[in-house]
Parts: sequence; C-alpha cells; structure tokens
Amino acid sequence: MSITIAVPKETANGEKRVAVVPSVLKQFTKLGVEVRIQRGAGESAGFPDELYEGVSWADDQAALYKDADVVLRVEPPSADEAGKLPEKSLLLGFLTPHEGDTRIRNLNKRRVTSFALELVPRITRAQGIDALSSQANIAGYKCALLASHLSPKLFPMLTTAAGTVRPARVVVVGAGVAGLQAIATAKRLGAIVEAYDVRSATREQVESLGGKFIDTGVSAEGEGGYARELTDEEKAQQAEVLARHIAQADAVVTTASIPGRPAPTIIDRATVERMKAGAVIVDMAAETGGNCELTEAGKEITHQGVIIAGPRHIPSMAATHASEMYARNLVNLLGLIIKDGEIHLDWDDQVLADSCLTHDGETRHAPTRERMEGDK
Repeated sequence: MSITIAVPKETANGEKRVAVVPSVLKQFTKLGVEVRIQRGAGESAGFPDELYEGVSWADDQAALYKDADVVLRVEPPSADEAGKLPEKSLLLGFLTPHEGDTRIRNLNKRRVTSFALELVPRITRAQGIDALSSQANIAGYKCALLASHLSPKLFPMLTTAAGTVRPARVVVVGAGVAGLQAIATAKRLGAIVEAYDVRSATREQVESLGGKFIDTGVSAEGEGGYARELTDEEKAQQAEVLARHIAQADAVVTTASIPGRPAPTIIDRATVERMKAGAVIVDMAAETGGNCELTEAGKEITHQGVIIAGPRHIPSMAATHASEMYARNLVNLLGLIIKDGEIHLDWDDQVLADSCLTHDGETRHAPTRERMEGDK
C-alpha cells in the first residue's frame, strides 16, 4: 500500500498559503506516494482545485486524515487539531516549538513524529529545505513595501516644479535573509538605508546592497562565527548608538529573530518616544513577541505619533510565490524521509535529527523538552 500524504486547508486567520502546489505534484509521483487534499486548500494562494491533477479529495479534515501517513502544513495545527492527527503519522511544517505546549503534548499522545521547519539546520545540504529563508525573502520585501505604504513621506527623492522632496531615511535592524531583502527593496524604492546586525561580518553584505552599516563600536564576534554574549556595558553602548539612528529614521524595519525562540526586544518604549511624529516601525518579528516593546501582533498602533505595525502571516501577502517556494522545501525534506516508496527515518542524518520536534511519544527537541519540564 502506497504512502498517503494529506494536505489540509490552513485554518489560521489570515493564512493564505498552501503546503502543496500543482507544480510539485510530479515530484510526489516520483516519490511513489499518493496525495490527498482538502477541497479549497489552495484557493487563497491562487491554486483552485481544478489545477491539481491526479490527487484525491476530501471534504473535511476527518476524511482527509483517515489512514493518512504524512500531513503537510504551513502553520502549526491547533491543540485540538493536533489531538486528531492520525496515530503514528508524520507531520511536517512550521510548528513554533517555543510555544504551544498543549499542542506538543497532544502530538506526543498521538505518537506523531513531527518535523519543525524552524529547526532545520543551517548547513549547505539543507539549503533546499530551509523554509525560514525562502519565506524570509518574501517577508523582507513585503515589510519594506509596508513601511513605504504606512509612511506619510515618499521614499525616493523627487525634483519637481514645486521643489525638491528629500529621500526618506530607513533603518533595517537585522541583516539576515529578510533584512538584506528589506535593504534591497528600500534602496530600489529610493530611500537612504542604514542597517545594523550584531554580527559585524554582515557589513560587506549591507554595503554591497547600497546600505550604510551602523557601527556601534561593539563587536559580538565569537568562536566559530557565532555571536558571543555581550557584557552589560557593551549592551548599553550598542543600544544607545542604535537608538540614536532609529530616532532620526523615517521608517524602521526590524527583522531580528531566533528560530524556535521568542524574538529579542531591540526597540524599547523610550526609543520609540525619541522618534519623530509620522515615523513608522514595521516589526517583522511580531508573531514571536516582536523586536519593539510596544508591538501588538496583528495590529497597527500609534504611540506618540509613531506608527507601529506588527503584521502577521507576512509571506501570505504574496501567497502564490510563497506557497511555491514552501512546497519545494517540503518536497526536498520528504526526499530524505521517503525511500523507494517507504518511510525511512535515518536519525544519523543531521537534518532529520535536528528538525525533529516529537517522536514516538517523546519531545526530542531538547530546548522544548526542558522548557516544558520546567513548566510542570
């Protein structure tokens, strides 16, 4: 009997992506699996049911999950949905291991083997599976556009008969995949862009895109290319220098995140209150706590004239391309799991070992397990 892969319609409010798109179906055929999709799953992403050829259909989740071996999702299931997944099935998707303890316990009760795409290691052979990067590209682009949309100022310099309009000043915090895309997009829109990252090694990347790197005078380079823990004095110096640049900005895009953990707070209330009226903060990390102390996930608020946006499901703003890239990430991960039409879990494979959240009734991801044990 062939493996059945189930693809539900996403239930999170505002989520438009789908885990499987028509263009990857041939690759599922090569894996020797059958695909079952909940009706309407791809419509919000621009993929109506008729585009999916050679799949079977389910009208609801009960029918979808019946005898399914693998479930592919974008967002994590609710705690209730996790408790209804097929026993001993596989679950692949974003699973937010830093929260949702009831959901994780229900996965263990159902003995579900779950792989969290947030936990995929950043190694060369896993690049095609790195959904954080594929979706971060879109998020960085969209956040720069959102900052431009919300700002009462134009981003580019304009010379007109009515006078010259000065270009907007944009600060991007974080120079990872999302931050670099935000820098590039803001530059294309004509803004003057400054950027900061705790890793001084990113200076060259920032400058290659036309941005100016903010030098705080503090180096966080540690052994093996990782950032070391800063002293309290270094943290204070870093915060003050960065705050001065943020206070002068017309728009700030924050992209700092730590996979599987709450986002670090970078902009406090005092810094926001130093900003000029009409300035904009777009906090890409809103869903995991936010880089700004005042961010409210899913809302746009104004504090002393400063607009603070905490968008959710940002890649869903470009759901078609986001879904296409995400689906390819999942197919590449499944290629490590399904061999000759059968599920084969090689725990010596770093990608599978590191990204596994739960297996056989236990929480395998050590930080999640330790947090949950500490909450008892």
